Amino acid sequence: MPGKRVQIDNDSWAALDLLARERMMTFQELADEAFADLLKKHGRPVDLRAALHKSAGVRAEVFPLKSGKKKSAPRGPRK
Repeated sequence: MPGKRVQIDNDSWAALDLLARERMMTFQELADEAFADLLKKHGRPVDLRAALHKSAGVRAEVFPLKSGKKKSAPRGPRK
């Protein structure tokens, strides 16, 4: 994941640092949560699954996948 730099004023940084410590989270986890909430607020997909679901549209029909186990026919002597 590429790194990005942002500038945060000292008062905001202190408040974010305190929040992170209280919630036992890293700054990165706080940022991930904040950006996910921002994207959701504006109706933008957060991950690939959400993007594909949105691009399929409302009328898309979802078909459940069958389990991966196949039932094989009983094997008997070959003639």
